[in-house]
Amino acid sequence: MTTIAVTGASGFCGSHVAALAAARGADVLCVGRRPGPVGRHVPWDAESGPPDLAGADLVVHCAAAVGDPVPGSPAEATMRAVNVDGTARLLEAAAGRPVVWVSSASVYAPGPGRSRITEDHPVRGQLNAYGRTKAAGEALALAAGAVVLRPRAVYGPGDPHLVPRLLARVRAGLLLLPGRDVLLSLTAVENLADACLSAADWRPGAYNIADPAPYHRDEAIRTVLRAHGVRARIGRLPLPLARTAATAAESLSRLRPHAEPPLTRYAVDQLAHTVVLDVSRAEAQGWRAERTLADYAKGLGGAASPD
Repeated sequence: MTTIAVTGASGFCGSHVAALAAARGADVLCVGRRPGPVGRHVPWDAESGPPDLAGADLVVHCAAAVGDPVPGSPAEATMRAVNVDGTARLLEAAAGRPVVWVSSASVYAPGPGRSRITEDHPVRGQLNAYGRTKAAGEALALAAGAVVLRPRAVYGPGDPHLVPRLLARVRAGLLLLPGRDVLLSLTAVENLADACLSAADWRPGAYNIADPAPYHRDEAIRTVLRAHGVRARIGRLPLPLARTAATAAESLSRLRPHAEPPLTRYAVDQLAHTVVLDVSRAEAQGWRAERTLADYAKGLGGAASPD
């Protein structure tokens, strides 16, 4: 029986990877501060020493600090300690075992030219600490010969970040979005979990991971709102105004370093520009994404609309 160590197995992505691995017959080691949904718990704090990976045949590294913290804040320091220093500790402990390292499309350079992003797109100029620390962490993983997966906007059952933040932005039946409608890649957590387990046999390197086709932003958001029973109309905030508001919010948040800004330049960038991942490199390995946003909506009992 294959033994798979999943770091961050008590978190959103890691819990799905651990559960899928167990469902496929693997022995699972849930490595992290808290037990995962299956298997045996191996305590590890990514900010301290290396984890005990004894007995593991494969390591899937999902543990990460996420968010959009204020520059120079304690949260940013924690993010570097986990996403960069924790990666170094994990790779040390892996000691030659195959590693699948979950990164993010946030590592890609912002700006134009993202209508079909391949893995050769520049990795630089990230707009927040999350993107910068994931880029630094994945550089260590790539240098060590790991398979690095770059999903974008992961959603699904148990999502504590993307959808809750979206729903929280609805005010008096209105959701303001920056700029015009655009095409966006999203990644169902089930697709990411499947890729994590499939990637054990892939050639080392970076691979984009996303749903089978990109979504029109506004219709995707309407689908999510309906699936959660939220009645709201979408309004569009002119992009220059959205950028100005984000810059102001980031400046004001420096006075409260323990709280994330309500709006950031990163959030505006991710919602206001077409960002479509080319997943042909992963597909060339035989992987295919199966889940879609419509499946997510049906699982919640909501009415999905065509993309």
